[in-house]
Amino acid sequence: MKSISVDELAAQGTGAPIIDVREDEEYAEARVPGAKSVPLSRLAASMGDIPPGRPVYLMCASGGRSSRAAAHLSEHGYDAVNVMGGITEWYRNGHPVTYGTVK
Repeated sequence: MKSISVDELAAQGTGAPIIDVREDEEYAEARVPGAKSVPLSRLAASMGDIPPGRPVYLMCASGGRSSRAAAHLSEHGYDAVNVMGGITEWYRNGHPVTYGTVK
């Protein structure tokens, strides 16, 4: 399974497709701007919503769930990359975070 640090992901700019696999309540509380919410509990049913043919970056709170999601997607032919440390590390390293209710 491929992995990337939060700093490496941030260096790619705002166009990198980020999938946040935390549950809806966690995503609503704080998220990476532009990240799409696809909770791990619904990942298998939502695979058609994930863009094929280019890397997709999986993020959770600290890296555990996103590593499982990346492994699952990789098994199904996606170029899935785990974001090590998740949103916790993203925030700690000073990258932007959106807070509050999703509209």
